Order: sequence, then C-alpha cells, then structure tokens
Amino acid sequence: MSDAPAINEGKQGSYRKARPAWWLVFSREMTDLWMGGKALNLVLVFSVLLGGVAFLLATNSELSLIPPKEMVFEMLRLSLAAAGFICLIIGADSLSGERERSTLEGLLLTPVGRRQIVVGKFLAAVSPWPAALVLSLPYWALLSQGDEAFGLGALWGSILGSLLVPALAAIGMLVSSRSNTNRTSMFVSLGIYLLILVPTQLPGSAQAGSVGQLLKKVSPMEATYHFLEKIIVNSRTVGELTVFLIAPAMLAVLAIGTLLLYYPPRLGLEAGGSGKRSSRGAAVVATLLAASLLAVGQADPATAQEAQDAPFEISIDMEVATVKTGDPVLFDTSVTNNSDADSPPLIVAMNIINLDSEGDVVDPEDWSPERTQYVTPMASGQSVRLSWRVNAILEGDYMVYMVLVPEPDGTNATSHPVASPGIHLTVDPFTRLNPGGVLPLVIAIPTLLMAAVGFVMWRQRRRINQVDAD
Repeated sequence: MSDAPAINEGKQGSYRKARPAWWLVFSREMTDLWMGGKALNLVLVFSVLLGGVAFLLATNSELSLIPPKEMVFEMLRLSLAAAGFICLIIGADSLSGERERSTLEGLLLTPVGRRQIVVGKFLAAVSPWPAALVLSLPYWALLSQGDEAFGLGALWGSILGSLLVPALAAIGMLVSSRSNTNRTSMFVSLGIYLLILVPTQLPGSAQAGSVGQLLKKVSPMEATYHFLEKIIVNSRTVGELTVFLIAPAMLAVLAIGTLLLYYPPRLGLEAGGSGKRSSRGAAVVATLLAASLLAVGQADPATAQEAQDAPFEISIDMEVATVKTGDPVLFDTSVTNNSDADSPPLIVAMNIINLDSEGDVVDPEDWSPERTQYVTPMASGQSVRLSWRVNAILEGDYMVYMVLVPEPDGTNATSHPVASPGIHLTVDPFTRLNPGGVLPLVIAIPTLLMAAVGFVMWRQRRRINQVDAD
C-alpha cells in the first residue's frame, strides 16, 4: 500500500513529460485567461451585448416586424464582430504584455521552443471564439422562430467565424510581437480592426458600381457579411457567392501562416527582429496579398452571341399572392417560340416594383436568389418551363413580372423585349415574435456567467488566504 503513491506520482510525472510543449504553454495561458477572469469578463460583456440587442429586436414595435431571416443575420454580424474584437484584444496582449510585465525572459529560458510558445499562446487567444459561438446559438435559434435561417446561420457562421476570428487573433499577436508596450499594441490593433470594419459601414450608394463590388470581394469582413446576407436572407446559392469566400480565407492563411511559420524564430525580449529578414517577410506577405486581391477582383469576360428577333410568348402560373415578410413565393414561367424558325438564345429577367409611390424602391437582387435565367435556342413551337423564387423581404404592395429578351444580332442591332402578366404580391408584416420568450434567455445567460465570474474570484481569494495562512 505504501508504494501506491509513488507509483501514481511516477505515472503522473510520465504523463506530464509526454505532453507536448505547446500544450503546457496553452494550459498556462488558459489558466491565466479564464481562471484569472480576463476572458471570462469579456465573454460576460459579450453575452450582455447579445442579450440587449436580442431584447431590443423583440420588444421594439418596428424592429420586431423584421423577418426572422434578417434578425438572424443581424445577430450573426454582431456575434462575429464582437468575438473577433475579443480575440484581437487578447492576442494584442499576449506578447507585449509579457514584455511589459518582464515575464517573457523566464518563458524564453524554459526548454520550450519559440514556435511552441507562439502556438500555445495563439490557441489560447482563440479560445473565446468557441465560447462566444455556443452563447450565440440560443439567440440565433430564438430569433429564427423555426425558420431555416437558423441552420444556415449556424453552419456558415461557424465556418466563416472560424476563419475570420482566428485571423484577427493572429493579427493582434503579430502587432503584439512588434510592440514593447501594451499601449502601443492595443492602439495599433484597434486601428487595424477599425480599418477592417470600415467597409462594412459604408452606405449602400458607396457599395454600388465596379469599385463597390470589388471592395465587397477584397475586404475580408465585408465579404463575410455579404456572403452571409445573400445566403441567409436572399436564399442565394453557395456557387454564386464562392468568390466572396476568398478574402476571409486568404486573410486567415496569411495572418496565421505568418504568425506560426515566419515569426517564431524572431521572438525575443525586445520587439522586432532582423531588419533584412523582416523586409523579406513583409515583401512575401505583400506579394501574396496583392496576388490574392487580383484573383478576387478578376472578372469573367463577357461573350457575344449571334441572335435575331423572333415572336415569343411568356406566361406565368400565378396571378396574386399574399404572404408574410420572410416567406418565399414559388412560381413557374413558360417560354414558347411561336415562330416558324429556331429562336436565338433568350434571356428571362425578373422584375419587382413597389405599387406604392411613397414606398422604397425594390432591388430585385435582394428579393430573389436568381433574378436572370438563360434559355438556349428553341425549335419552332417548343416551350421551356422555368422555376423562380421570390423572398418577401419588406411589407407592402408589389408587382412581380418577367421580361423576355432575345439576344441582339450584334453590336449594331437590338431586339424587342416581351413582358409577361404580373403577379400582384401583397406582403403583410411578420408579428410572431414573442418578447416574453426572449427575456428569460437574456437574463439567464449573463446571470450564469456572472455566477461563474463570482466563483472564480472567490476561489482566487480563498487561495490567497490559504497562502497567507501558511
């Protein structure tokens, strides 16, 4: 029996030796962040922010009429922005804080490789993201009210958040690695975050045109928001929006790759490193970033096809529809070639107009995942059936109609468009959201987190008292 403690201690010692070095650094950082209360306090503020916005969406007489799809998207935007900010701040403190507190020297003197140190600190800096995601899911589910938007938001929010948030944490650590004080690191990191966030705050008019479209593809956060909005709110397909995934993926690869592969050998007591090597590394990063921007901004060349005018007919299988905001409207159109000859290639475009002269102008691309469809040349008498979907975004009185356009015969020719009958679409406000169902969640989550913070503080105070007593 007396040998049992020695055997157990031997097993525990061998287990500790078997642990990789980065895990030891990670464990130490996690203890400091979560048991020390810093990460826990930030996550508590995050939950209070989410709860306040969710309660506002549910109780405000105008905001509560927002369709569930848009509510999920707005909460998703807030979750990603806040979680990214938290991880950026923690990353910005990871190395400059060690220098400022004069604890980095002791860490570098341990038999732990520099890359292992950076990996452990990076994983700890990203640790608030899973917690933020778990806390966000109940709010997304509640505001979706059973809509498919919750599944899409949870899937793509998790994927894109796992690219964007770690990238921001890596950026914070890179800034921290070049700073001797926390003040400098925090100031520069905040400036970079605002620079990344600015494109998402531009008015709609500034995002129109070729420059605005390029900005949406190049800016990582704007590309992420645009992708999520089109997928969740407008029911667009992933294939149409793949180009918007390049920017957040490229930011993650460049930021995390630079942090974990390029920087570790240059980790030292003072910020900075070899000027020549740093210049080479910056040149490589700049070259990769420029190449990625060119790849993102590259446009597909347009092709010209020969066509000629011909008599056609386009019909629609619906005349009127009354739906709630956020509900889809599904209908089919039939295109018929009534001429004696084969038709040229045809283009069918969907249009939506607001029948209220004082209402907002409708952007059809926001209402439909597929505004335009193309029909190959048709034989005489042949008909083609096309399926369409319209998502009722805003309440009001609208007319939906189709326009059939034969491709012109050349640059000096034109064609005669043919319009279909219209669908009179009446969209009523969506009013199913129950504020009483939101309040328990808004109160419960921050309360539980506050209890966790209180327990951590009590445990630390008890440990300090025990040390003093000994």
